[in-house]
Amino acid sequence: MVRPKPCEELTALTELKVAQAYVCEECIKTGDSWVHLRTCQTCGQTHCCDSSPNKHATKHFLATQHPVVSSAEPGEQWVWCFIHEEIAGY
Repeated sequence: MVRPKPCEELTALTELKVAQAYVCEECIKTGDSWVHLRTCQTCGQTHCCDSSPNKHATKHFLATQHPVVSSAEPGEQWVWCFIHEEIAGY
């Protein structure tokens, strides 16, 4: 069985950006809450996941086309590419 070529956006990562604070920057502005947080690997902004009411991480991708986020959750070590819908551990 031939494995598909790994996602270029994920394999191009050389250093992971980490959350500067454990908050969704957009939810704070509107007084909303979140479930889990994701950190954009292009600009370093942290936003809420798709299980959260506002889905700010996905909205950030759609607005900016920044393709990769990492989990900002303590103990989780993975990255996600929105373009290829692919996950990888680190």
